[in-house]
Amino acid sequence: MGYRVVVVGATGNVGREMLNILAEREFPCDEIAAVASPRSTGTEIEFGETGKMLKVKNIEHFDFTGWDIALFAAGSGPTKEYAPKAASQGCVVIDNSSLYRMDPDVPLVVPEVNPDAIDGYKAKNIIANPNCSTAQMVVALKPLHDAAKIKRVVVSTYQSVSGAGKAGMDELFEQSRAIFVGDPVEAKKFTKQIAFNVIPHIDVFLEDGSTKEEWKMVVETKKILDPKVKVQATCVRVPVFVGHAEAISLEFEDELSAEKAQDILREAPGCMLVDKHEDGGYVTPVECVGDSATYISRVRDDVTVDNGIALWCVSDNLRKGAALNAVQIAELLGRRHLKKG
Repeated sequence: MGYRVVVVGATGNVGREMLNILAEREFPCDEIAAVASPRSTGTEIEFGETGKMLKVKNIEHFDFTGWDIALFAAGSGPTKEYAPKAASQGCVVIDNSSLYRMDPDVPLVVPEVNPDAIDGYKAKNIIANPNCSTAQMVVALKPLHDAAKIKRVVVSTYQSVSGAGKAGMDELFEQSRAIFVGDPVEAKKFTKQIAFNVIPHIDVFLEDGSTKEEWKMVVETKKILDPKVKVQATCVRVPVFVGHAEAISLEFEDELSAEKAQDILREAPGCMLVDKHEDGGYVTPVECVGDSATYISRVRDDVTVDNGIALWCVSDNLRKGAALNAVQIAELLGRRHLKKG
């Protein structure tokens, strides 16, 4: 006996990936519904590679009563309107937007890192999925934190345009084409040209000069991993279609050598260590696309601090950073709370 599952925002990048991963991991669905905005109503979308086509239903008229789990990939606006409705009708919401992440009554979960936090979901019947950059980073940090207790994290991100949705991907493609054929380059989705460029600005600026994306990495890491950890983030958009990369420097309370860190990461859940000190002995965003792992490379001692380690972290942001983590939360929820059969 399986679950009745709803994917809200099913026609977007993350929603489609959720459907793919549900099918790929053979999540026990007795019934699956694809739900989106009125403009997508009636269109058909494939349920992974099963060959099954789903007719998209209108979110404005959808009744969540009797459905077990709703995976939301619709953005904060629709989530604010429809997630409480779904939750009140007895459907557990797993939300990919930023809306509920810092709500003290909503668990923020990465299953490899803080699975016990999911037990608090009953307060609002909602579970939050973290920011894509945070998700992959804490998967890499958790086993190292357990071994030597992280004091401070300094991270610079190299985030792909898919993190800004289809519009971001379209803009990179259109600008690249325009440059090659000599047409004018126009910036619409991003604040500056993204093709053959990098932009040190993701989301809105805050009063202290940081951006909201950087703030998310700070507060979400504290909520998921440890409130005592200090985090400094610089988030940068780069001309890559899919896959986020991060250069991370860590300072620990206890001694931890690079060699020991490699041994720990090699065995850590969700991590894949690829760290050969030779040409090509590391993973780049292009190579991680379509994979579920958080790849770790370039592990080395940071000699600028006592007990310091530096590393390179890469992951498919549409998967572990969003859709895969949401499905893993659903699997964890099923094992611990919604057992069927």
